Amino acid sequence: MHVAVVPSRQRSGEYSSVLVRQTYREGGKVKHRTLANLSKLPTAAVDAVRAVLRGEQVGPLAESFEILRALPHGAVLAILGELRQLGLDKLIAARPRRERELSVAMIASRILAPASKLATVRSWQNSTLGSELGVEDADEDELYSAMDWLLRAQPQVEARLAERHLSEGGLVLYDLTSVYLEGSKCELAKRGYSRDGKRGLPQIEFGLLTNREGCPVAVDVFEGNLADPMTVAAQVDKLKHRFGISEVVMVGDRGMLTSARIEALKEVGGVGWISALRSIQIEALVNSGDLQLSLFDQRNLVEISSPRFAGERLVVCKNPALAQDRARKREELLLATERELDKVVEAGRAGRLQSKDGIGLRVGKIVARYKVGKHLRLDIGDNHFSYQRDVESIAAEAALDGLYVIRSSVSADQLSSQELVRSYKLLAGVERAFKTMKSVDLQVRPVHHWLADRVRAHIFICMLAYYVRWHLERAWAPLLFADEAKPIATDVVAPARRSASALAKAHTQRLADGIPVHSFRSLLAELATLTKNTVRVPNSVVTFDKLANPTPLQERALQLLSLRATL
Repeated sequence: MHVAVVPSRQRSGEYSSVLVRQTYREGGKVKHRTLANLSKLPTAAVDAVRAVLRGEQVGPLAESFEILRALPHGAVLAILGELRQLGLDKLIAARPRRERELSVAMIASRILAPASKLATVRSWQNSTLGSELGVEDADEDELYSAMDWLLRAQPQVEARLAERHLSEGGLVLYDLTSVYLEGSKCELAKRGYSRDGKRGLPQIEFGLLTNREGCPVAVDVFEGNLADPMTVAAQVDKLKHRFGISEVVMVGDRGMLTSARIEALKEVGGVGWISALRSIQIEALVNSGDLQLSLFDQRNLVEISSPRFAGERLVVCKNPALAQDRARKREELLLATERELDKVVEAGRAGRLQSKDGIGLRVGKIVARYKVGKHLRLDIGDNHFSYQRDVESIAAEAALDGLYVIRSSVSADQLSSQELVRSYKLLAGVERAFKTMKSVDLQVRPVHHWLADRVRAHIFICMLAYYVRWHLERAWAPLLFADEAKPIATDVVAPARRSASALAKAHTQRLADGIPVHSFRSLLAELATLTKNTVRVPNSVVTFDKLANPTPLQERALQLLSLRATL
């Protein structure tokens, strides 16, 4: 049956009949039978009959269903999907259990929306994360218990990560950072050198072990006043005894692998190292004649030896870009110091500063602030103060601008001079991890705990969250501003250069197909608009879940993770 409009003619003009007709065959011919005349019905009624005959829903579409709840789902799908594909949940515990699901939820929440444990529990009602893991009914006390349970599992989790990402004889990167704490109840909280610039607050320190690509493997928490080199022994013990790696090459900065630590490593055996010399050690090499600055007239890298570092390889590099940067900073600091010292000179002339001690106290504070006092000659007396630059001191330091020296126990058969330099520069990956963990991305700080073990568990959760994020960033590199096609530099001393594709993304802000380029955080926000909707038929208790159709960007992001949008 169907609705047919049949035109006809009357004296008053054209007229159309609206008929319900049935079409059938008779004797091989197609015939029509009129079942009803709808000509006098209003147009809306005719449209309703036509819709019914086509099997369509009659009535306003908006009244057909009710959406009871729409929850962000796409970002949860991506994070949990990647976490499970990495097998991190099974590394934590082989079989499902409440503590494991709560731990996984806390790890995912660090990536989605880092917050205190109370705020984290409440946020599980605002996305599908809690329901996906079956923990939507958890409270903060359960999270604290799960943190205690996870901390006990940390050694076995780290051992499995080491088995997956570290290799016998390979490189291991290690560095240390600090995080300030509010309050003073935590037994780990001490006042020490603050990398956050919070000198008046107590802090903790934590050291991160990664593989050569910067993938995190293990983390340790220390008291806030422990010197960097004092943490190295614990990492060596972990590598050799807990992880069972007999031969390893540790890469650490000059403040970490000091001469004293290196001597200790020699006694352990099986541990090579790659580090760098301090500026005072470089100056000593130049003064002794072991390092000739004329070597860099035609090249920017040379390997030397020195009796001061017997049995070690020294690779000296000169970076002109770094030299210009250091010269600029030195001049800026000198000018800032001189502006403040000029005020002291003027105060002395005006008679506001009379005693030698008073002048010395004020000058000392200025010199300590900018730390270029060694380049100034100060003349302080009663009712008198003057200064001038020490040209010779400035020239001597400027001669070493741009110079850095890599020191290592690794033989030339294992790593060439260029490879030693490249290996040391890999420490930038650990610095990147610290930046991500301490910024708004994962928010290691502020630390909302004061029990030592809870602080350790918090840092461990943040490390595991970075582990998942690290893999997500690599998979999503084509959609991000990241340089997924970064070329290997032939000149390891020169500043790194971005690939043509990365420069094009940065310039146009779009991919080749016109899709906008994203940061990691904005891509997560885009995925969050892929919602899971709870739908109900009106005047009924029947409900069902319906996933929104993914946008092309959402679909591509999930495809890069080998996932698809499903309930």
